[in-house]
Order: sequence, then C-alpha cells, then structure tokens
Amino acid sequence: MVKIVLIDDDPISIFVTEKLIHKNVRMPCKIFSFDNALDALRDIKNIKPQYLFVDLNMPDMSGWDFLERFCPKNREPEIYILSSSIDQRDINRANQYDQVKKFLSKPLIKHYVNMIFGEERQA
Repeated sequence: MVKIVLIDDDPISIFVTEKLIHKNVRMPCKIFSFDNALDALRDIKNIKPQYLFVDLNMPDMSGWDFLERFCPKNREPEIYILSSSIDQRDINRANQYDQVKKFLSKPLIKHYVNMIFGEERQA
C-alpha cells in the first residue's frame, strides 16, 4: 500500500488532490491529509509515507518551515511542493532542497499524477 501525505490549509485543494489521486492511481493507496504542517510533522514519523505534497503558504508553520524541520529516519519520501505561488523565487528556493522532487502549481493535474506515480511509464 502506497502512503501519501497531503499538507495544505485549503480544504478544497485537499479534496481535489485526493479525488485526482484516487481516480488516476492504479495501485492501492492511503492518503493522510493535514490542514497544518505542525500536526503533519508530529504524525508523519508513524505514517512513513512514500509521497508527500506540501503547500508553502500556511499559517503557524509554512511549507518552508516544515521542510527545514522534517528529518525522516529511514528512507525519505518523494516530496512535491504543491503551491498556488508562481513566483520564480519560490521555484528556485524549492530546487535548493535535495529532497524536493518538483515544484507543482495548484491545482494538481492528471498529467502530474501520472508522471509521479508512474502511470505514463506503464502505458
């Protein structure tokens, strides 16, 4: 079972992302959604996700703060920034993190889901 963590303070974005993943990913998966990075940081060590989608602009703890504090013990999940920001500075900053695979603009689209979860490579 593939474990996916979504961290976003926008419930509509979480809803859309969950539906898109469930509709387009063929392998069994379980999605854990968090509306704030603090709760995600607290619980993520028990989840041990393979994939992590993080929004940048959130109250209390930003996505950047989360990335600075997130230190997985064993294997690292693939981390994707999923943000409404189109600021090139944010994209450049995201590329400075080795653990960040890609910066994606909201909303998540089918093409990116297929790319991330390998559906395009299997077709």
